[in-house]
Amino acid sequence: MSKVIVDARRLLCPMPVIRVQDRAKELAPGTVLEAICTDPGALNDIPAWCRINGHKVLETRSQDDEYIVVVEIGEE
Repeated sequence: MSKVIVDARRLLCPMPVIRVQDRAKELAPGTVLEAICTDPGALNDIPAWCRINGHKVLETRSQDDEYIVVVEIGEE
């Protein structure tokens, strides 16, 4: 299983979700995508986007001043 990092640091809503969405379109189902953000809203926004689009949130966490959301890409 491959893992892709999306660096969405220093971006404000809605840009972290847009970056994740744009990258997810290029990825095969089953790929793990890790979004690294500095906007705390990403902890809610990215999981909401996942529910709508059939992706699975594997983990959300805060680390220092960063917020990380790990997603498994689903079938679209």
